[in-house]
Amino acid sequence: MLFSGLIFPGLGHMMLKQYLRGSILVLATLTALSVIVTVATRRALSVIESINSGEMPLDTGALTELAANSVSSADNSTVNISLFVIVACWLIGMIDSYRLGIIEEKSKSPG
Repeated sequence: MLFSGLIFPGLGHMMLKQYLRGSILVLATLTALSVIVTVATRRALSVIESINSGEMPLDTGALTELAANSVSSADNSTVNISLFVIVACWLIGMIDSYRLGIIEEKSKSPG
């Protein structure tokens, strides 16, 4: 459970040799992370374009305002869904790997 909870979702399953479940959690989390990074990169490139074109001076206040205003509602909903997927994978990974660990421990104990 600690591997899924502290390091990355799905690693606890990998340690318990539940490779399919672990791979699904790892891939879902990596996909959601890549979506978030893509949106953030697009936002940053938009700000850089505004600076290079001379639309905006290189000023901290102006940069902050432009970054805040460059967020579209589609990007916000995409990021929110991605964050939900990451949190869900983390919770599912911790709970399920804990459950599988308990089952494995009971099967190894005599009696």
